[in-house]
Amino acid sequence: DLYYFLLAPTLCYELNFPRSPRIRKRFLLRRLFEMLFFLQLLVGLIQQWMVPTIQNSMKPFRDMDYSRIMERLLKLAVPNHLIWLIFFYWFFHSCLNVVAEVMQFGDREFYRDWWNSESVTYFWQNWNIPVHKWCLRHFYKPMLKRGVSKWTAQTAVFLASAFFHEYLVSVPLKMFRLWAFMGMAAQIPLAWFVSKFLRGNYGNAAVWISLIIGQPIAVLMYVHDYYVLNYE
Repeated sequence: DLYYFLLAPTLCYELNFPRSPRIRKRFLLRRLFEMLFFLQLLVGLIQQWMVPTIQNSMKPFRDMDYSRIMERLLKLAVPNHLIWLIFFYWFFHSCLNVVAEVMQFGDREFYRDWWNSESVTYFWQNWNIPVHKWCLRHFYKPMLKRGVSKWTAQTAVFLASAFFHEYLVSVPLKMFRLWAFMGMAAQIPLAWFVSKFLRGNYGNAAVWISLIIGQPIAVLMYVHDYYVLNYE
């Protein structure tokens, strides 16, 4: 069971994992084709669209030309968001289903309808189900059992997620800047604001705007700092 857990597309250990009766060859081949196709598409979009846009954004940052920075930010938002959506499908639908099918892993709920999110909290609860279940099991529910309030427990989970986001970015880039941490921590007041003042389609629009604008800001900040640290 331990070796199966290490390879299975889940973060929560169980004594008896749900199993599917057989490997569906056609389903597996479709997911493999998607993996290869979308991987090539991602590489092409990054090399031909995103990298040149980022390179053209360095001069406005150095000159602190705020109007040009805003223009470059909006220009970067389009390829960045498209790449993020393709990466989401590639990883959570294609890759995880390939691993699950090969291992006959029965639980295929890797994501829910996060695109319909009317609150920031709903988005974070549904876009990455394996991590969400792990946070519930090892952070959120133990804190509730100790008498911690729901709001405090949610805040603690966001801060823990912020730490791991920063860790995953800082180690490969070999620099510590806290942009990812602050971006995740900013989700706490954003979640409160959206749940308090925005409902329905307005809440959904706020979630999408935060995704479309927030990510390229973080990308530009890290690229700028990495460029300054290594090339100037």
